[in-house]
Amino acid sequence: MRTVTIVGASLAGLYAARELRAQGYDGRLVVVGDEPHPPYDRPPLSKDFLTGRADEHQLTLADPEETADLDAEWLLGVRARGLDTGTRTVLLEDGRTLATDGLVIATGATARRLPGAPPDVHTLRTLDDARALRTRLTRGPQRVVVIGGGFIGAETAASCAALGHDVTVLEAAPLPLLPQLGPEMAAVCATLHRRGGVRLRTGTGVTRIGRTGSATAVELADGRTLTADVVIAGIGALPNTAWLTGSTLALGDGVLCDDGCVTALPQVVAVGDVARAGGVRAEHWTSATEQPRVAVTNLLAGRTLATLRPVPYFWSDQYGSRIQFAGRYRAGDTVRVTEGEVSDEGPGDGGFLARYERAGTTVAVLAVDRPRPFTRARRALGRAVETATT
Repeated sequence: MRTVTIVGASLAGLYAARELRAQGYDGRLVVVGDEPHPPYDRPPLSKDFLTGRADEHQLTLADPEETADLDAEWLLGVRARGLDTGTRTVLLEDGRTLATDGLVIATGATARRLPGAPPDVHTLRTLDDARALRTRLTRGPQRVVVIGGGFIGAETAASCAALGHDVTVLEAAPLPLLPQLGPEMAAVCATLHRRGGVRLRTGTGVTRIGRTGSATAVELADGRTLTADVVIAGIGALPNTAWLTGSTLALGDGVLCDDGCVTALPQVVAVGDVARAGGVRAEHWTSATEQPRVAVTNLLAGRTLATLRPVPYFWSDQYGSRIQFAGRYRAGDTVRVTEGEVSDEGPGDGGFLARYERAGTTVAVLAVDRPRPFTRARRALGRAVETATT
């Protein structure tokens, strides 16, 4: 291959560039990014960056020396608008075209917006989103309503509370994180909101958001209305695949690819939040950093030689506590707290470790403020999965 193009100057895109050079590719490397910023770390946006404990330069993922060593052409601030799979040509919105021998799709995802919401309802996905919200939150104590109790919503709510704002979290489901953790442990983790001084309202959705004087009225399905100065929507993300419409690539909640991140075209691979690899699209930091290794191996080989079926893992920092989860929860799993204590008031002092069991076998582990025991349990879970699949 004489030219490889990475569309997406994201975490996954940067790791793909690193892997290309590490695996011996010495040809032309082009990285296209729709944001004007070089690759940066997104997890701190809802935490340290929002609260002012981290500056923009601390988010940068590659220093100037590494950037130079990658020897790539960086086309930042320009969006891809199409792909001609017949000629393997990437079409850019500024009119340029990029003919390429290999393509890595790393375009990530875009924050889902509430239909009909006013333009001043914030989302938190990009650095520009975080800049705008951080500026808004510096205008003294305000009434903040966060719609969505998932990871981004909970982390953002915790940051707003730490800044001294009056915060309410709205979650349409009976409990936040219910699909990920199951009802028992979701209820335990939900207590962190109350501990952090944040009101949590569950089981009702938002029907309308409108202006009421200088404030915002958030109307709920149960007939109540909340008045807010700042409204933040943290209701998930949509994979950035619109630019691929009309190409021959299969799309369906992401770019469809096999367990090696290879699409139906062996010269095209997908990694990170946009990749639906082996039927699963995982919007987690670990997917973005682990998938590029196998994807690049297969891209350079022209066929699927390596596959990746990792144990799902995510973490979330909320109200001074770290939640860590690894594995796959399924309804009906038995949950046992094996270290620490939990009660109706939430995690005990020192946190806890819980194991999810199915037919007597541990299939997932959850920890709150027990990082070392969790790491050991996660490694054991990974070894068990690897043994079962070999």
